[in-house]
Amino acid sequence: MSSWRRAAFTATAAAGAFALTALPAAATSTPAQIATSKTNGVTYLKSLQAADGSYAGSGLSNEWAFSAFAAAGTAAVDVTPGGDATKNARTVYRTLLSSASWPSASPVVTDYERATLNAYAAGIDPARVSASRNLIADIYGYWQTAEAGYFGPSANFNGTVFAALALNGAKTQAGQVRVPQALRDKVVTRLRANQHNDGGWNYGKAEGNPSQLAAASDIDMTGAAMAALCVSGVPNTDTDIVQAKAFLKSKLVNNSGAFNAMFGVNTDSNGWAVSGLNACGINPQTGDFLTALGKTPVDFLIAQQFNPGGGFKYLPSDTGPSAYASIDGLRAVAGGGFTSAPPAPVTPGAPQWVAQGTFTSGTATKLALTVDDGAGGLKVCAVALTPTGTTTTLGAVLDAAVGAATPSGCVTTVTPPSGTGTITSLNGKANSGSSTWKASVDGAAFGTATRQQVVNVGDTIALRWGV
Repeated sequence: MSSWRRAAFTATAAAGAFALTALPAAATSTPAQIATSKTNGVTYLKSLQAADGSYAGSGLSNEWAFSAFAAAGTAAVDVTPGGDATKNARTVYRTLLSSASWPSASPVVTDYERATLNAYAAGIDPARVSASRNLIADIYGYWQTAEAGYFGPSANFNGTVFAALALNGAKTQAGQVRVPQALRDKVVTRLRANQHNDGGWNYGKAEGNPSQLAAASDIDMTGAAMAALCVSGVPNTDTDIVQAKAFLKSKLVNNSGAFNAMFGVNTDSNGWAVSGLNACGINPQTGDFLTALGKTPVDFLIAQQFNPGGGFKYLPSDTGPSAYASIDGLRAVAGGGFTSAPPAPVTPGAPQWVAQGTFTSGTATKLALTVDDGAGGLKVCAVALTPTGTTTTLGAVLDAAVGAATPSGCVTTVTPPSGTGTITSLNGKANSGSSTWKASVDGAAFGTATRQQVVNVGDTIALRWGV
């Protein structure tokens, strides 16, 4: 289980899921009830803001609130302690992510994935947090060369699921997926290979392990993995998504609409499952998710909420709200997946997005790079470089990648090795007829790769050999 996930579950399983019969025609939570839930939920999450404006700090904290705020239509820049706009939540979070001491001396990939999803929701371009912080490149640095498609140790499958959610869900400011299709395909292959026989997923790696594939799945991770597939471009009619839906349906509790999770009925597990359905465009209030007694997972979540206070309890038996349950519950009820585009702020003069505009000469930074040889070989890395101006060039990035890429080996040779001109060979593979090296930045169309091509701060660079 991930270190940044909620505190360890201690509850035992509550009522089991019951078999469903004929389904009523309409959901029970009305738009008005959902709107009230959102309003009150936002009020509670605002109460979690510290006096300095922060939601996040060292260790496990409340930064997932940004994903819930965005889903509920509240801009992070509008969230202030006592009305002090200088301490708005977005500015304070950006300052934290920009600091050299963040996240820790021993970071893991999920640190950067969590930050990417929440920075995006807060209106901070995750590739351009500051002159030195590029969260997309930070994630690229955890690519597993020997197990292409995994990010971070493959045993912690959670890291790969959230890499897919972050890299595909945190789009550019213009709404474009940043990463190339070749990368998406590699990760999707790993996501599919880890689906358990019962149709769901769990936090640990199951690929190639029959006993793990036969083990019971977890409601939480099934929601996250479903969302990871869908944001990677897999349609919700895909067989693996249909099987995941069937798994979730089998866990429905007839009289409450809850999913009976591995650790019992609780708000967090239900929130993740509903967010997975939301990300896949599957209505959690109709069809398979409306029980014979007319209850839905959204009904359950709203029943867990204290009103007018707005907080959600973790267990049905709890007598007070939980911060994590309130975040997961609100995000799901509001219709969010695991991140959402930032809403337009209401604070006068506040932009929807903030981002570093140029490189700072002499300030070390990273760029995200993929190299696709057109024959199934894909190299992924974070390239460390220190720019000498406000922009750099593709040639300079590739030169830096030869000796300063993580993981190493992303680029071994470049022709021409200096100056300007069309790139005619990369990693020993030369242009041949109409099959040549082409470049794309931030998901734009591929064009002829040249050494002099301008590269800006935070650009996600993809190189591909082919027609």
